[in-house]
Amino acid sequence: MFRALDISTSGLVAQRQRMNTVAENIANAQTTRNDKGEPSPYQRRLIRFHEKADAEDRGSAVEYAIEVDTQTPPRAVYNPAHPDADEDGYLKMPAIDLVTEFVNALEASRAYEANVTALDMSKNLSQLSMRILA
Repeated sequence: MFRALDISTSGLVAQRQRMNTVAENIANAQTTRNDKGEPSPYQRRLIRFHEKADAEDRGSAVEYAIEVDTQTPPRAVYNPAHPDADEDGYLKMPAIDLVTEFVNALEASRAYEANVTALDMSKNLSQLSMRILA
């Protein structure tokens, strides 16, 4: 019973981190400088989920890893008036598609809700089991 609670809880944590990653991507969709103030477009963050095995080599939790998307090149936008534009007038912008990010946020929200439902069902099952035993 507790294993089901642990799995659902780890799923909740992973989906919350996914929402945070999506929010960070959306917030930085127009960022053209890095944290040092140098002209460098923000690189999209990706989150990868994988199964964490327990001592008996059974799946017991969801783990996640946040990765930086280094494969996708930045978008080139013609804006010669921008201070970060190159000598040809092109500005390097983050390769972030807001539609994709909003779909990812909706997907994470639904997965979070599913984990809450599974957690509630496990809790209710546990309570019913205690009533039967009492």
